[in-house]
Amino acid sequence: MPRTPSEFAVHIMMEGGHREEVRFSTIQEFQKWYSGELVPKSASSDFINVPIKNIQGEYMVVRPSSVLALRVEPIFAGSVDRF
Repeated sequence: MPRTPSEFAVHIMMEGGHREEVRFSTIQEFQKWYSGELVPKSASSDFINVPIKNIQGEYMVVRPSSVLALRVEPIFAGSVDRF
C-alpha cells in the first residue's frame, strides 16, 4: 500500500540565488496556486502573494519573472527531519 504524504514542501529558487520553502497541505492546493497565480503571471514583474499557512502573521510576495525553478517534495509524517 502506498504511503500518503502529510504535506508538500515547495522549494522556490529565485534569481540572485535566493531560496525559500513554503508548505502546502495537498498537491491539489499547490497546483491551484501554481496554475492560478504563478503561471498566468510568469512574465510579470508585479508581486504575487505566496501562501504561507504554517507561520501566523507572515506573508511572502515574489515577482513571478524572478522564479527560476520549483521543487515539490512530499513530506511524510514519519519522515526524519533532515535539517
